[in-house]
Amino acid sequence: MKTIYKKPESISDKPFHYCPGCGHGVVHRLIGEVIDELGEEKNTIAVVPVGCAVMGYDYLKCDVLEAAHGRAPAVATGVKRCLPDRLVFSYQGDGDLAAIGTAETIHAAARGENITVIFINNTIYGMTGGQMAPTTLCGQVTQTSPCGRDPYTQGFPLRMCEILSQVDGVSYIERCAIDTVQHINAAKKAIKKAFIYQREHGAYSFIELLCACPTNWGMTPAQAIERVGREMSEYFPLGVYIDKIGSCGR
Repeated sequence: MKTIYKKPESISDKPFHYCPGCGHGVVHRLIGEVIDELGEEKNTIAVVPVGCAVMGYDYLKCDVLEAAHGRAPAVATGVKRCLPDRLVFSYQGDGDLAAIGTAETIHAAARGENITVIFINNTIYGMTGGQMAPTTLCGQVTQTSPCGRDPYTQGFPLRMCEILSQVDGVSYIERCAIDTVQHINAAKKAIKKAFIYQREHGAYSFIELLCACPTNWGMTPAQAIERVGREMSEYFPLGVYIDKIGSCGR
């Protein structure tokens, strides 16, 4: 029988702890595939967040560091400056990156640090019980916005790709979605391009991935994945926002 899929070598055999329909498992697989294809398993260092992906060290077969909440870009910066030959990336959720970690995110980008940031946007705090996040959409019901997010009292959702597009130190920004086969394939290409840009051009890259959180959205996996394409992608448009290098193609 022909093998059409096998687990990436860079992903461990430990079962994921993520909820059914969660995007984290898919993104982990994409990262593992890219690391395998680039031959970087022994050369990669990941910095994982406080959030649902807090146990990323159980799944990625590379060196993995745990950062304090929001500080992953600062930790990744230190690692890369000490070990410039390593492939270094941070993996962060919206609460980690766009709330407590806003300063670290923006200033690492402003300095043009030679790291890759992979940003999981599911518009909610996942691990801590479903509170409103900086990316929660207007009208979205969460544990701390039971009547729906009111932008005039609770602020508007942050569009991180658009914000970082104004920062001169950034080389590559792309927003993708984990909802269809086509979009998942595009996400893998974006991650691979970001890693290549880091390795070959010393570039800061930011990859945002729109993902589902069925448990905290109160939806089935199918409903949640459909929401990513129907609702999230409308407020957070997919596409390349900056590509100053452009030599690797898609």
